[in-house]
Amino acid sequence: MKAIILAAGRGERLRPLTDQTPKPLIEVGGQPLIAHHLHHLASAGIDQVVINLAWLGQQIRDAVGDGCQFGLQVSYSAEPEGALETAGGIIQALPLLGDEPFVMISADVYCDFSLERLCEMQLNHLGHLVMVDNPSHHPEGDFGLDEGGQLNRGQAALTFSGIALLHPGLFTGWPPGRRALRPVLEKALGAGQLTGEHHTGLWSDIGTIERLDDIRRKIAT
Repeated sequence: MKAIILAAGRGERLRPLTDQTPKPLIEVGGQPLIAHHLHHLASAGIDQVVINLAWLGQQIRDAVGDGCQFGLQVSYSAEPEGALETAGGIIQALPLLGDEPFVMISADVYCDFSLERLCEMQLNHLGHLVMVDNPSHHPEGDFGLDEGGQLNRGQAALTFSGIALLHPGLFTGWPPGRRALRPVLEKALGAGQLTGEHHTGLWSDIGTIERLDDIRRKIAT
């Protein structure tokens, strides 16, 4: 199975840290965020990883290389300045990801979810999303989750963690270019093609200096 790590973002709210260092190379727990993901992917049995790049992407290339230090084969999908957003980046990288379901991870999250669960899953829909409790910065959540694991637009919404198992068919009919993921997921949701699960362990969307400091404190204790 293959995976994509979304690492092209500018990290505006983490400035000035991200003026000289791309967000995936910011250290948490003694190693760069992207290293945590690469180690977890390798431990889960994934052997091929695509990383999309834009802002300061060469630094990520230099740090990760061909992936052999992690026991992986790493390839890169370079994007234009300003990046293509989540769905646009994935659509551009589809030729590298192939025709089978793949794991997607946002490089700017820290999470102790077991990726083995996704690797062992038989995906019968277009996507399976890992959901978490709504953080204070996103209290309204994203999607509801029923007892059968189907995602919906219900009242008791949870937040999408940035970790998922996706089928390439999720992006059928969506042209290349700058494109957010939310409309793609909404279309699949309307067709009953999204499932999910609720992860209650450690998770952080490291989008601000305050959240970065918070997750560093949690890991250190």
